[in-house]
Amino acid sequence: MFFNDVANSGSIPAMEAMLSFTQARHKMLAENIANIDTPGYRPRHLDPKAFQHALASAVRRRREDGLGELPIESTRQFEREKDGSIRFKPVEEPAENVLFHDQTNASVERQMSKLAENAMMHQTVTELLADKYGELMKAIRGQAV
Repeated sequence: MFFNDVANSGSIPAMEAMLSFTQARHKMLAENIANIDTPGYRPRHLDPKAFQHALASAVRRRREDGLGELPIESTRQFEREKDGSIRFKPVEEPAENVLFHDQTNASVERQMSKLAENAMMHQTVTELLADKYGELMKAIRGQAV
């Protein structure tokens, strides 16, 4: 019970949720890129701003209520499962430009840009989470944090 309280306190649950989001978004962006030349394929989208907003709201609510699960509210693009995990549901990307001759609106440059942005976000969260777990390990060993 004590370890669950430690692992679910502070910023760790928020970082783990963000890591899950970047992982799901990376997979979806890779699928978009793989299907870039597929006639009629519409790229899918997971909105990072919407997830960050939902995550910030959940952190605020948890701060008010105390320890426990991170109460991320379900939306059209993600929902909290009974086991506490988050299931992501990419939606069709809204058209930002005119349709090409094959009836797609996919731009490989835009998808690659989103992939690079997502990779940087994933790397940043991974490093922050590794630092946090490193601090916990030092505390467990009795070393100065």
